[in-house]
Amino acid sequence: MSSDGHIVLFRRAPAELDRRGLERFARVLCERVSAGAGFTCLVTDDRELRRLNRDFLGKDYPTDVLSFPSGESGAFLGELAISANRAHAQGAAFGHSVESEICILMLHGLLHLLGMDHETDRGRMARAEAAWRRRLALPAGLIERARA
Repeated sequence: MSSDGHIVLFRRAPAELDRRGLERFARVLCERVSAGAGFTCLVTDDRELRRLNRDFLGKDYPTDVLSFPSGESGAFLGELAISANRAHAQGAAFGHSVESEICILMLHGLLHLLGMDHETDRGRMARAEAAWRRRLALPAGLIERARA
């Protein structure tokens, strides 16, 4: 959490985003999904996601969400970075708002911070994401869309 108490930080993100709504959603995720364990989420642009992806993962392209686990057990799980550009494009492609897409990405990233990995866990993360999406009234998630 930032020094001002916010979970979601906005840098180079569109001014018209429902920032309060996204902050409320992040707090719901902390309460319900991560059982009180915190995280910080940066909502930014493709350029910054590309830089982070390149610097930390060696992949020189923008992506929609990156998860950076804290590496320690405790009350702080780590950090997420979300591209508002990717969220806007993906939301439009799947027929929902950019805010809904950011919420989908935030949930997906948080599940990674909780130690899940859809590439290696035999469907555990996919099942968890689908269950939380239903409970949180979110549209189809990343894993589900990739399988379609």
